[in-house]
Amino acid sequence: MAAPLTPDRFVGVLRAEGLTVVEYDGWRTNNRNHKGPWGPVHGVMIHHTVTTGTRATVDMCRHGHSSLPGPLCHGAITKDGMVHLVGYGRANHAGLGDPDVLRAVIAESRLPVDNEATVDGNRHFYGFECENLGDGEDPWPGVQVAAIEKVSAALCRAHGWNAGSVLGHQEWQPGKPDPSGPGMPTMYELRSRTARILGQGTPPPPPAPVKPVVSLSRLIAAARTDPAKSGTRVSYEGTTVVEAALVDEGLLSKTRLDGHYGTATQAAMSLWQERLGFRGRELGQAADGIPGRTSLTRLASKHAFTVTA
Repeated sequence: MAAPLTPDRFVGVLRAEGLTVVEYDGWRTNNRNHKGPWGPVHGVMIHHTVTTGTRATVDMCRHGHSSLPGPLCHGAITKDGMVHLVGYGRANHAGLGDPDVLRAVIAESRLPVDNEATVDGNRHFYGFECENLGDGEDPWPGVQVAAIEKVSAALCRAHGWNAGSVLGHQEWQPGKPDPSGPGMPTMYELRSRTARILGQGTPPPPPAPVKPVVSLSRLIAAARTDPAKSGTRVSYEGTTVVEAALVDEGLLSKTRLDGHYGTATQAAMSLWQERLGFRGRELGQAADGIPGRTSLTRLASKHAFTVTA
């Protein structure tokens, strides 16, 4: 258990690690503390922004947007490796995540696969949003990746943590892909590099690969409820497995692989159903995009996941 660093100590440890830090007016008191507690802190979480350009990235991280008020992190790391401090305290970056992952971060042990979203992460993690479009094509410059490693090392050093206290949003909340893209190491590799900066041993290995399991009933429930939701909230993590298969089939854009069974996923599933010969109830009507046992099982057989009730 650790109390958050004071703002002055926070900026100080970042600069001591050799980082170039830009402080924005009011960052020390820009927070969401009125919505809940800030601390104890247990680790450092890394994200990507789905933005391009320093100004757009920093503005979004400072102020948020219509559906998610800012600040959206404590620091924004831009392509040039600079760290822009935009908030301090509780920030809207982590959201709800897996309690087993939180326990593993606290213990600095091997992270389990995240399959729940029930624990408040905004309270427990320092958050850094990193400028990247998140489209699988936008590259990560080496100077930016190096800054991420130094940020992680600075806060671990300050708290006496090891590199097992660093995680990606993708490891915390089901359906989240960040950070990822060309030039971005896996989170295990990033933790290993951070450990080398700290002079520590190799961190615990990543979770062992397992064949994903998708519940048909839970997927159907997501398919019926998610399209009407605002934003891209994830109601069932198995949606990501199905979306990845639909992306591989060329039926869904990779940018829509977000774990939210929205209209794009529904349309892609409809195309898959039609490829199998299914149609709507009325003549000429498209398939409805609500997964059925046959269509989902056929997709699973091609893409190595298991379907349960």
